[in-house]
Amino acid sequence: MTGPSSVEPICVKVNEAAHMIGVGRTKLYELIASGEIEAIKLGKSTRITTASLHGLVMRQREPK
Repeated sequence: MTGPSSVEPICVKVNEAAHMIGVGRTKLYELIASGEIEAIKLGKSTRITTASLHGLVMRQREPK
């Protein structure tokens, strides 16, 4: 068996998502409410899809 898996998670916790894009929890919830970021509920837990985080970053990049 090889070393630790390098598979990127499909979704992350709210705190992790906020840290990944450099915003606070309040701003992250604003982005969820506006539809900029996709969130899912797993039981009582909210998870953020990493694909939506990548999409947000790509949309916010300044044109070259």
